[in-house]
Amino acid sequence: MTGPIREWVVLGDPKRKKHVYHFDVTYLTSSHVCIFGRGCQGVLTEPAAEQSQGCCSYGAHFSDKKDRRKIEKLAKDIDPEIWQFAKQGRKKGIAVEESKDDWRTRLVQGACIFLNRPDFHLGAGCALHVHAMREGVHHSTVKPEVCWQVPLRNIEDYDEDAGDGVVHHRITEFARHGWGEGGEEFAWWCTEAPEAFSGSRPVYREMEPELRLMVGDELFEAVAAYLDARMAAAPTPVLHPATVPVTLTRKG
Repeated sequence: MTGPIREWVVLGDPKRKKHVYHFDVTYLTSSHVCIFGRGCQGVLTEPAAEQSQGCCSYGAHFSDKKDRRKIEKLAKDIDPEIWQFAKQGRKKGIAVEESKDDWRTRLVQGACIFLNRPDFHLGAGCALHVHAMREGVHHSTVKPEVCWQVPLRNIEDYDEDAGDGVVHHRITEFARHGWGEGGEEFAWWCTEAPEAFSGSRPVYREMEPELRLMVGDELFEAVAAYLDARMAAAPTPVLHPATVPVTLTRKG
């Protein structure tokens, strides 16, 4: 195999001098887009497009107590008209503790309690997302942190041995390994599927609100300017592996 699999650009955070960001140019300039309800096969051990569960089959892990409390508070106000399992959520709560200080949304009938199913009068989809649309706000204000970030991911790394106090962030895709060992059992995952690379805009523009929240406005403007120029330059950025056909040839 020749050539890099990924292309990266490294920028320092202008507001936090001890934070360095490594941006995945290959993913951020790709045409990846969520195809929930439009060919998404879900994250079960067999393709299950007909269930319309997307990546909601195992519930959403909260990033911290603040993240959980925000959703617990919001759940008290969501109109049952747009939330299929409102009754269960208000009776038993919307969160369960998997292990010490590790909480996730409760599962109902094999998926997240906020996931409306195909038989619901509004059809399949996240009740929190529908609530955001009804209220005219961005979905990041009403969903758990992991839910509004995916398929983006911020991987933080602090090297204690280096002794310089610098925190490195990798802004990349939420790949199969992001799910831990269970991810290997998925029959399908969107960032590996060519059919999910069908967006009309690159990821860094399609998910601009999410990226601004993740890195801040000033750093976003800097990386966006770089990516705009990079896409216009030759050669073009390294293509995402999922979009490149693999051709095997026999030597000799």
